[in-house]
Amino acid sequence: MTDKRPGQHSPWLLPDAVEELLPPAAAALEGLRQSSLERCARWGYELVMPPVIEYLEALLSGVAHDLDLQTFKLTDQLSGRMMGVRADITPQAARIDAHQLRREGPVRLCYSGTVLRTRAEGGEGSRNPLQMGAELYGHAGIESDVEVISLMAEVLTAAGVDSLHVDLGHVGIFRGLCSAAGLDSGDEAQLWDALQRKATADIEALLVALDVAPEHRRRLAALAGLSGGIETLEIAREALEGSGEAVRSALDALAQTARALQASHPDLILHFDLGELRGYRYHTGVVFAAYTPGVSGELARGGRYDDIGAIFGRGRPATGFSADLKALLRATVPATDDPADGVAIGAPWSSDAALRARVNALRAAGETVIWMLPGHDGAGAGVECNRQLVPDTDGGWQIESMETTGNQ
Repeated sequence: MTDKRPGQHSPWLLPDAVEELLPPAAAALEGLRQSSLERCARWGYELVMPPVIEYLEALLSGVAHDLDLQTFKLTDQLSGRMMGVRADITPQAARIDAHQLRREGPVRLCYSGTVLRTRAEGGEGSRNPLQMGAELYGHAGIESDVEVISLMAEVLTAAGVDSLHVDLGHVGIFRGLCSAAGLDSGDEAQLWDALQRKATADIEALLVALDVAPEHRRRLAALAGLSGGIETLEIAREALEGSGEAVRSALDALAQTARALQASHPDLILHFDLGELRGYRYHTGVVFAAYTPGVSGELARGGRYDDIGAIFGRGRPATGFSADLKALLRATVPATDDPADGVAIGAPWSSDAALRARVNALRAAGETVIWMLPGHDGAGAGVECNRQLVPDTDGGWQIESMETTGNQ
């Protein structure tokens, strides 16, 4: 045992909420990443690869300022300017659409990469998630929201999610009610916090303290209880009647989105929560999150965030979703440390030209072939071999089952 001085840490320990993946989980995650991006490509989403680090003002400009506390910051030794390690790829994709591509009409982009956050989200969250997402720029209608939600559902279903639940909301309802009540941004932030906690007593007390008129107080307090199935939208119309055009338009957008999703995805379970305002400072319209029974936390999230690219010189309508593929893998694949069972061919180490040609041909055909190095039994730890190459009578090499030959 190696003695360590007090306060000295083992050099192999990782920081809290920062993880690495070992075999076979790393291979499973890479397969999930590739299959998810392939789904996006089939829908016409083009892959982009933004840098891991950028100047801080680019990462936190405009509506991305909420990422400030989640962003690791450092000084660029070349320019002396502050830089940040990305905590979310979405603002980077918006910069690419607005400043780099500058195309007319709808633009569809997808991405996948590691992000780094100062704090983990949720009790079991990671500070270095593998974020995957898709963004649609240049279209303001509910059709693009429906497309993005549908693509999200296909990615999650293909990953192995059996029962998919989608929560829908609209930040325009809360904003419209606050505007009609005359609340400023500080008052709005306090009310938002109470709503997220579903603290009805706190909501009532705050509205009284802010001297909100009774009719506005009634509507704002009602938000905490407006959740449930599709019938929630009709209940909301009655509860929020007289709240103004902005709220009516938001409810109409939710209803149209729901009808389109029910028509195209009848197995999708929709839930509405008009008091759930995830990322309300960031989003501008429909917001959504995906869940499945038995898994705590969301599998993916997204929503509309129009004009995010304005800070880069070109504000455009935008909607999209993102997911942590590590969390998605944990939700769909049972954890195991067992090596792959019987997937490879063992080849005896040799300079024989015929053997090496045979090995190259098998690998080119998609087989895994492992050299059995001298001095070691079998191919080695990790990947198990269920077959091996043995010489045949014609000077070539043939594959035999290791079970048949009695070798394990």
